[in-house]
Amino acid sequence: MKRLIGRALVSVAGILFLASGASASEHEAVPGEFVVKLKPSISSLNIKSLSSLLGAHVKSTIPGQNIVVVQRPVFEIQKSAVKILAANPYVQIAEPNYIYRINRAPNDPMIGRLWGISNTGLKDSEGSVGVQGVDVGAYAAWDIQTGSRNVVVAVIDTGVLWNHPDLVENIWTNQAEANGLPNVDDDKNGFVDDIHGYDFANDKGDPNDDQGHGTHVSGTIGAKGNDGKGIVGVAWDVQIMGVKFLDAGGSGTLENAIKSIDYATKMGAQIMSNSWGGGGFSKTLKESIERSNAAGALFVAAAGNESNNNDSNPSYPASYQIPNVLSVAAVNNQGGMASFSNYGRSKVHVGAPGVNILSATTAGYEAWSGTSMATPHVSGIAALVLSNEPNITNLELKNRIISTAKPIAGLRGKVRSGGLANAFTALTNQTPAPDVNDPAHWNSTSAQVESAHPYNHNVKEAFTVSAPGARQIAIHFEKFQSEAKYDILKIKDSTGKVVEEMSGNNDDNFSVVIDGDTANLEFSSDDSINGFGFKISKVAYR
Repeated sequence: MKRLIGRALVSVAGILFLASGASASEHEAVPGEFVVKLKPSISSLNIKSLSSLLGAHVKSTIPGQNIVVVQRPVFEIQKSAVKILAANPYVQIAEPNYIYRINRAPNDPMIGRLWGISNTGLKDSEGSVGVQGVDVGAYAAWDIQTGSRNVVVAVIDTGVLWNHPDLVENIWTNQAEANGLPNVDDDKNGFVDDIHGYDFANDKGDPNDDQGHGTHVSGTIGAKGNDGKGIVGVAWDVQIMGVKFLDAGGSGTLENAIKSIDYATKMGAQIMSNSWGGGGFSKTLKESIERSNAAGALFVAAAGNESNNNDSNPSYPASYQIPNVLSVAAVNNQGGMASFSNYGRSKVHVGAPGVNILSATTAGYEAWSGTSMATPHVSGIAALVLSNEPNITNLELKNRIISTAKPIAGLRGKVRSGGLANAFTALTNQTPAPDVNDPAHWNSTSAQVESAHPYNHNVKEAFTVSAPGARQIAIHFEKFQSEAKYDILKIKDSTGKVVEEMSGNNDDNFSVVIDGDTANLEFSSDDSINGFGFKISKVAYR
């Protein structure tokens, strides 16, 4: 497909982007701002002296980490500014003040069912018929454990509407501040009036949600259960700590992400739920997560919503190779990988429900989609396991969730576990049985069907694949690489109904299950990028 260059799309954000001298390959950052970690020998200088030594205005500091945020001219090329700062003899690390955004996929809010909690095979709010059992196994888990007020989950997000009727009973409270004096740092932790958490986006004690995303996440984790109101979270009882660094527009800075993680670590959160992403690799952000790991916290992170392979193109913070990071992909109510979800056979660990998920919001209750919605399902499972086994370590907890994930065909080869996080099997430490609906476990017959390698421009080709006498078949693609969204393989059953459309990278992957013993394939390409095409090596059948 031909690419058109937009000529009339100009916005304030675009102006700032151009003014910073950023190229299209650079990650979004606050124009002219940089996060600088100083060498250990530099610790007692005042702001004016530091500004002079660094050749940049010191805007703020991150307490206790020898990190400052500096400002340089916005017209300066970002890479050049980083290079200049990094060359300074007093600097250990210099990097842009990256901007992070919530991981909610575009979707108009609408009411739906809590199929992620219990999928009975009914339609969701979009009319998609679910597959029974494609859920987190909450009902069986609740017979064992419903949660504990001794478990603290930090929702690092847009804040939490802490007086929401379904959340108010499960909100974390800093008793020293709640029982102290207004405008006084009663517990001497460096933050004033942080009764239910802290708002780093606006530098104030009240982490109230002005966007809705953090409240939605919180509802899935721990909306109060068995209270006759609204919905129920994966954990009926838990303490939700609101840590806000994403603003009303859904964005936040590297500076405030570090502060948020450090705050949650300092205040004793055992689980951190992170439904956000963006920016490039940040060593200072990585170090803040490493500090959370050292403190024994589990860092649950959304894999991202770009349909991206995180193994080859990392998405942060989910792709940091830190022992306590647990990365989560999104699945739909039929057990398939959500079309928007990032994946990664190595670097994404488990899947969880993430399409049309009903939860609490600042407007009441709404159904949203994204890996943002998948992540809190896993955070809630972690809360249940920690409630049941208070002495389990963060790394044991991570490994438990991965090793007990329920295998489903839609996640095989897409995430490390090959499965959907499951509360019951995690609580009982069981290894679930293989998915009987996964064609990888069926009989198979060889098939040699393939396109040209690479395929040509403007191709329209037809192929037929069959396993005579079979009730159902699934086609195995040994290799599949095409231009995503533009060069498409349509798979039709024997009646001519399109059952699947494939594009992008689908190596070592099965098609959907096709009724009957025959499938007809139609491959078409546009006039731009030519990929490898596809190579079919076998057909699974039953």
